[in-house]
Amino acid sequence: MSSEMYQEFIMDYYRNPRNFGTLPAPQAKHRDTNPLCGDAIEIQLTLDSNGTITAAKFNGKGCAISQAATSMLTEFVIGKKTEEIQQMGKEDILDMLGIPISFVRLKCALLGLKVLKMSVYDYLGQKYENGESE
Repeated sequence: MSSEMYQEFIMDYYRNPRNFGTLPAPQAKHRDTNPLCGDAIEIQLTLDSNGTITAAKFNGKGCAISQAATSMLTEFVIGKKTEEIQQMGKEDILDMLGIPISFVRLKCALLGLKVLKMSVYDYLGQKYENGESE
């Protein structure tokens, strides 16, 4: 796809977010903000007894990059195990977005991944160590 097509793809996810809303009884959830720009995201998950994500929803506000990336992420993680989420990194998000992201916008793009991982680590009763290498 060309850069223009990817930009339209991202804008479609921003204008028509997938999995936006709340779950009736989430088993895992977390909320965080990007203090630099004010973007805010909450992710809610339900999981089965094997630790597989069966539903994912998000809500929040922010720029097109943070909202589109989180929307894409919620589609991607359904059916994934917690171990797979723990192994995800920034390249996974950048691959989903499909366009180069400037250093300034990188935190916007990665906010959803950070919140997702925090949700999973909380669910597992573990401490999440946020690294820049995500």
